[in-house]
Amino acid sequence: MVFDPKKLLLIAGPCSLENEGVCRAVAEALVRVRRTQPDLNIVFKGSFDKANRTSLAGDRGTGMKTGLLLLAMVKQDYGFPVLTDVHETAQMSAVAEVCDVIQIPAFLCRQTDLLLAAAATGRVVNVKKGQFLSPQEMVYVTAKLREGAAKEIWQTERGTTFGYQNLVVDMRSFSIMAQNGYPTIFDATHAVQLPGAGGGKSSGQREFVPPLAKAALAAGADGLFIETHPDPSKAISDGPNMIALKELPALLAACVAVWKSVRA
Repeated sequence: MVFDPKKLLLIAGPCSLENEGVCRAVAEALVRVRRTQPDLNIVFKGSFDKANRTSLAGDRGTGMKTGLLLLAMVKQDYGFPVLTDVHETAQMSAVAEVCDVIQIPAFLCRQTDLLLAAAATGRVVNVKKGQFLSPQEMVYVTAKLREGAAKEIWQTERGTTFGYQNLVVDMRSFSIMAQNGYPTIFDATHAVQLPGAGGGKSSGQREFVPPLAKAALAAGADGLFIETHPDPSKAISDGPNMIALKELPALLAACVAVWKSVRA
């Protein structure tokens, strides 16, 4: 089991794996965090394919072969479990050879064949709640994974569509989704995304990540999903909602304090 109920689960890394320099910079920062925050259980994340870009002109990333090599490097050199997302059943076996956690993207959370293929790998499966779903509907998503004999299931709240190009987080979601019996994670950076609001790409409001992350933990979330980058302004995707690497330690210290206080 990767999830440890005695620690705050943190899924962190760049949106896109981009290149070795970005991956090493983020992994080295997370190693320093691991030394100073023993209450964190850290999983390194990164995507090899941004398959749902707003525009065809958007950079999709490294591709699967290079991306999996980068994740294997992080796992070997820094000792973190690693996570990436999959978009097709054909990707599943190759990803499962490297990754400890397979993630189902929010837009694909109801794709039965994809869920069952992920469950069959024997890896942990983290499924993101679609922006179009209520938290009550996640019981059917996690049931598919359970019936597919998934080894371990996580579920992630990442906000719900609210009008045009905006998302809202209902803090009741964590109590509702907890009834499914699986760890519930808050995606603090995608929750502040402004989908399609950047002129052919998504924009975001990273200034709201800290208050929402702390509020989610106070509301009962078991973990956080936070994308981070050495220089978000130069990131190939989701720069406006990613946290700058230099700001991550202070944010995590505050989040751990809230998590410990709630569980005192």
